[in-house]
Amino acid sequence: MTKRPTPAAAKLLVDCLIEQGCERIFTVPGESFLQVLDALGQQDTINLVTCRQEGGVAMMACADGAMTQRPGVAFVTRGPGATNASIGVHVAMQDSQPMILFVGDVDSEMRDREGFQEVDFAAFFGPIAKWAARIDSADRIPEYVARAYATAISGRPGPVVLALPEDMLGRDTDARPRARVERPAQAPCPDAMQAMMAMIADAASPVAVVGGAGWNSKAREYFQLFAERLGIPVATAFRRQDAISPSSRVYAGNLGYGPNPKLVARVKKADLVLAVGARLGEATTDGYTVPPLVAEDRKLIHVYPDASELNSVYPADLAICSDMAEFAESAALWDDSDPIDFDAGAQAHSEWEEWATAHPTDHPLDMGQCVQFMRDTLPADAIICNGAGNFAGWWHRYWRYDGYPTQLAPTCGAMGYGVPAAVAAALRYPQRTVVAVAGDGDFLMNGQELATAVQHGANMLVLVIDNAAYGTIRMHQEREFPGEERISGTRLLNPDFAALASAYGAWSATVGTTDEFKDALVEAQGLAGLRLIHGKIDIEQLAASGATVSGLRGS
Repeated sequence: MTKRPTPAAAKLLVDCLIEQGCERIFTVPGESFLQVLDALGQQDTINLVTCRQEGGVAMMACADGAMTQRPGVAFVTRGPGATNASIGVHVAMQDSQPMILFVGDVDSEMRDREGFQEVDFAAFFGPIAKWAARIDSADRIPEYVARAYATAISGRPGPVVLALPEDMLGRDTDARPRARVERPAQAPCPDAMQAMMAMIADAASPVAVVGGAGWNSKAREYFQLFAERLGIPVATAFRRQDAISPSSRVYAGNLGYGPNPKLVARVKKADLVLAVGARLGEATTDGYTVPPLVAEDRKLIHVYPDASELNSVYPADLAICSDMAEFAESAALWDDSDPIDFDAGAQAHSEWEEWATAHPTDHPLDMGQCVQFMRDTLPADAIICNGAGNFAGWWHRYWRYDGYPTQLAPTCGAMGYGVPAAVAAALRYPQRTVVAVAGDGDFLMNGQELATAVQHGANMLVLVIDNAAYGTIRMHQEREFPGEERISGTRLLNPDFAALASAYGAWSATVGTTDEFKDALVEAQGLAGLRLIHGKIDIEQLAASGATVSGLRGS
């Protein structure tokens, strides 16, 4: 039997990805892109990670892009594969993370007949992606791939979706890959920097809110130098807690859900807010109230890499369109003969230290004490990955996100992100400690990716916090419709998560007390590969804020 060669178009697509620096692709294989799978099998530059569901695929790619600042790359098939993957595209969009999703599409001759699994992908993904298109010409593959990378990493980073007609992938072509594209330089305007420094000098109680689009280790280092020199309190945006070192003498804590009330009051009363990289979205600002959307006695300096975001929601007194790292470096190195010195940064940091210290409770499995023990046991640069749910609040409040990156968590509040993100992190940083934190409801959204972790040798720890409920929704129910007889739709009957992990080949343990958790964590830390700790807590322990079922009913 004559061996069929890899089609030129499919090989070209893979060569273009290699030219752009792609090192890893996440996929659930589909017959719609068999040619690409064949091309990937003929090279050794790109690592192909085979996953179990397209939602996990897309979230791994999103997390990979968040860590590298280059697009995470995913391949899925048409119809069900693409719609499953859409959640990861939505996360990448709202989280401002670079990602490219390639979707195997129907044959060109089948289009517009509602063929097998046919979807208009440009229309479907258009509202939740920076760009969604279809490659109809094999000769234009280099153009589309280069543009996809440029779009994903420029301005406000985000996801791109490219559909690949099955027949196009089988065509001949003499085209060659385009050169690697980089993020365009965006230095801040010197006049704007001068105006900013003057506004800060005139302020009595300024505060900075940082972290978001295009933030990286360089931005973190230089902005911290700048803020510490001036003594400005620095709050991080929702789930951007690694944007500045928690040991910084001006770190004031995080905004979002469950923040320090003293920080909320400080931001509300600030006469100048310096927002850098943060969109000032609904979660960070608690519904556009922290800071107030409009306030006559407050000035706003908004620094962001995309001009279309500036003044779109919050009116800025000074808008600076700049790359985060270049802005931070310019600010840190700004030569100002009239030094500015605030003492509020040290005060805010002291308030955060007090807020972020867990005090023992009478719960058998005391989550605050568990997180505090993790801080004493795990490396400071451990990467903590979580999805959505009240369980995450204990880590947001008590964990110290030291190093960069150390927090992978969806700002859009998507469930099921933690385990896939941890797989991506463990493969990207095999020398670091990676922890997936999940609630029982959150875990079963993408828990099947434990199989991916084992298959690809991911070294990671999974913590499942099980209260037999969709805890966040239960909390809202108790607040709005209190009473045992009013509980509806939030109770869960769960499997034995430790036994489930064992079935995947993982080391596992079940714990019901704080001491049992400590013993299990120490044992797990001494092992390699996939490990899972199943922690059983009572629904009474609702949140890191101290909220309880009985307390909500009593109020």
